[in-house]
Amino acid sequence: MEEGKKSAVSDVGAWAMNVVSSVGLIMANKQLMSSAGYAFYFATTLTGFHFGVTAFVGFVSNATGFSSAKHVPLWELLWFSIVANTSITGMNLSLMLNSVGFYQISKLSMIPVVCVMEWILHSKNYSKEVKMAVVAVVVGVGVCTVTDVKVNAKGFLCACVAVLSTSLQQISIGSLQKKYSIGSFELLSKTAPIQAISLLLLGPLIDYYLNGKSIIKYNFSSGAIFFILLSCALAVFCNMSQYLCIGRFSATSFQVLGHMKTICVLMLGWLLFDSQLTLKNIMGMVIAIVGMVIYSWAVELEKQANAKIALTKTSLTEDEIRLLKDGVDIAPAKDVELGETKA
Repeated sequence: MEEGKKSAVSDVGAWAMNVVSSVGLIMANKQLMSSAGYAFYFATTLTGFHFGVTAFVGFVSNATGFSSAKHVPLWELLWFSIVANTSITGMNLSLMLNSVGFYQISKLSMIPVVCVMEWILHSKNYSKEVKMAVVAVVVGVGVCTVTDVKVNAKGFLCACVAVLSTSLQQISIGSLQKKYSIGSFELLSKTAPIQAISLLLLGPLIDYYLNGKSIIKYNFSSGAIFFILLSCALAVFCNMSQYLCIGRFSATSFQVLGHMKTICVLMLGWLLFDSQLTLKNIMGMVIAIVGMVIYSWAVELEKQANAKIALTKTSLTEDEIRLLKDGVDIAPAKDVELGETKA
């Protein structure tokens, strides 16, 4: 019972770290990248900085013995990094080519896409309650965030690539951890250097294509450098908690409960940046939060049901134990060396 309580506290801690670091990262990036802030329009390169700092933290952790390096085949790491970088690039292109409304819809579509991919790849089934909760969360966040919806062919293609690659990346995090019995931070330490190198090489080119500005000509003021460092520090915790949450739960749970970050960002935008909060926003938030609560309850029910099934399969009844004992008493003893039955 005590162990169960510790596990529950750890689960809450992992989610709390993800929500706090993600919301903090969004707020720091908003100040860094907005025209009213420091106009640092190099999102892909900034992500390269994030993974560079994360790789450095992982190297220091391994060197000091805080974490241990486990073997994961290089081709698996390269494949994962390609998928993850495609996700980052696809999301940035989708945001540039589509309206904000369609971009939000594409992000919401990740929940059903992850569900379908987990069903195809891992034969995972979902209860009626979980499906209802997923629909409530999608509708609620959609009501909160979706405004204008404009679609074009290039933007739609980029959104599809972004959704599929992001969903596959999040499923792969959990799969790799289970396949190689590797911890969340150990896996992140393996993938971060590859992602950092590739994004720092390709990021400036992608960003130049996206906004027509070169990072070489950017004026790095002390304020901009401070927010870049703050963004990198928050990204380390955000990356760690993402791997930790998906390893503990599932990609679907990470997507569903992860939309709590969207609610927090809307609330903080209203509190700190004088963003408008309408009745429609509030209704959407309420529906989304109710959906998240139902989802948590439904997943807990599934866990209890699976635990009962496992217990039924592995436990022996009193009658089975008595029969087993009787069988041992009745069975004639054999001489191991001679292979003869003793009288």
